[in-house]
Formats: sequence, structure tokens, C-alpha cells
Amino acid sequence: MSFQVHQVLATLGYGDAIGHEVIGIQRVLRGAGFDSDIFVQTADARLESLTRDYRELTSASRPENILIHHFSIGSRASRIAYALPDRMILVYHNITPPQYFVDVHKLLVELCFKGLREMKAYPARCDLALGDSEFNRQELEALGFAPTGVLPVVPNFSHLEHEPDRLLAAQFDDDWTNILFVGRVIPNKRFEDLIRIFDVYKREFNPRARLLLVGSYGGFERYLAMLQQLVAALKTPDVHFTGHVSDEELIAFYEIADLFLCASEHEGFCVPLLEAFHMQVPVVAYAATAVPATMDGGGVLYSDRAPAHVAALVDAIVSDAAVYDAVIGSQD
Repeated sequence: MSFQVHQVLATLGYGDAIGHEVIGIQRVLRGAGFDSDIFVQTADARLESLTRDYRELTSASRPENILIHHFSIGSRASRIAYALPDRMILVYHNITPPQYFVDVHKLLVELCFKGLREMKAYPARCDLALGDSEFNRQELEALGFAPTGVLPVVPNFSHLEHEPDRLLAAQFDDDWTNILFVGRVIPNKRFEDLIRIFDVYKREFNPRARLLLVGSYGGFERYLAMLQQLVAALKTPDVHFTGHVSDEELIAFYEIADLFLCASEHEGFCVPLLEAFHMQVPVVAYAATAVPATMDGGGVLYSDRAPAHVAALVDAIVSDAAVYDAVIGSQD
């Protein structure tokens, strides 16, 4: 090929939606005959062999090349990419508003603010700007990007095709109701709302229920401590923070879950919603940001965040087999 198509991003994570997309794009490009490398500032150790240091991008740069820039946070990689002569396609994965992280993660507040500032300069730099959801595309349009489009996330469920951890499943596979949420323990996902909803549900509807909160809290130990203090203040038993889990453990949690409950108020896409669909777990989610579009008519959305309202909604689904099956059927 007469030109190359490279990708650049701040961080390549293992097992997350952006990582799957970046590696998938490279596979397609190389299959089509393009030279295509992935340049990063940092990468999970398991993926380092697939990447190059972002500083090497300056020697690979050519005016005729195309650079696909995955943007979700301020970074040195972003600033170098901006200064290069390559034609650019921006793929926007959303910047979480930094106010969510005040008092719990000072560095992330700074990086999100930097990302927002950097984004303001990009409309004049890009030949095309793509959001990975319609919500993100609309944000791009509001910032002055043109033309814009949607590059949909294509979920990769291969990590859910292993054998589940049977020992873990046995701990929770009983006649209790297991309410599940999967996601990093960060403030925009509103774990405190999940806890308050569960507290009402357990007290008013079903004492034989547990809340399974599956996700890493690394870097957010202060937020985790706040949540644990809330659980203690409410005196709500059977709330489990699992931390990071393996694929086999994640499968086990999905298999024993009776309902997936999401209270997040800021999502650029939210892949775990589709994981729950795939695993035949009925989903109840707060109708905010990209969540309604991701669910695309499946599951159940709510707009009234009062814990009593959501707890009653959860009970209406879990306690009625016909309703339960209808919700799962809507997710096909």
C-alpha cells in the first residue's frame, strides 16, 4: 500500500471494549494489506508485545498516512499525535466529566480536564470524527467536529465462553436472589445508588437477597471506603465487593445472577449491559447518557431514581416468572 494506517491511544487495557476494538481494527487493516501498528503511552503487560511506544510515532509519521486516534483522556500521546502531519480520524470514547472524581482521584480529575481542553483544538485537526455511540457522536457535533459518524462497538463475548468457576458459583447458587452489577468501582457508576436501592429491596421485598458488585476498585480505594461506610450506616448485610475477577469468575457471576442492575449516570456505551443480555440475565438500568441506545429497546429502563421506586421495579420482575421471561425475551 502507498500509505499506512496506524492507531494511537493513551492506554491499551486488557479485556476492555476499547482494547478489543483497537486490536480488531488492526487485524482488519493488516488483513487488507496495510502496514498498521498500535502506538500507546501505556499498555497492560499482557498486551505490550502488540504495541509500540507512542514516541516512535514521530518516525513512522508521513503526510500521506492515516492516524486513527482513540480519544478518552488527556495524554502525552494525544499531544504528539496532534502535532504530526498525518491525516487523522478521531474515534471518541467519551471523557467522563472530571467532577465525578473530585475528592476520590486527584490525578484523574487533572487528566479529564486536560482531555476536555485538548478536544477543543481537534475539530480543525481531524478529517473525520467518529463516536462509538450516538451519544458520543452528538458530543462531537456539539464541539464543532464535522463530518461526524458512529463507529459502533462490536462486543466481543469470547471471554464469556470459558468454563465458569464452579467453586465460586457454588457459594452463591442457592435460593437467594442475586442482584449483579459489573463495572469498575468509580463514582459516575453510582454505586451508592445501587446500595440504597438494594437496602430498600432487601428490607421491604426480599430479605433473602444479596448484592454482587463485580469490578476493580484499584486507584479508587477512597471511594470504596465511602461505599463501605454507607453499607455500615444503613446496616445492610449481604453486599459483596469482589474486586477484579478472572473471566471464569465473571462467567460464574453472570450464571448465578437473577438480575443485572445498573444505576450509572454517565456512560459512553457500557458493554456489561450487552454481556448481561448475552448471558440471559434481565437488565434494569437508569436511562442516562448512552445507556438507552446501548440497550436498544431491550431490558427495562427507569428514570425515577428514588430507591423505593427502583426496588419495587426489581421486585415486579424477579417475583413474576412471566414478566421475568418477557424481559429476557426483549433482550434477544
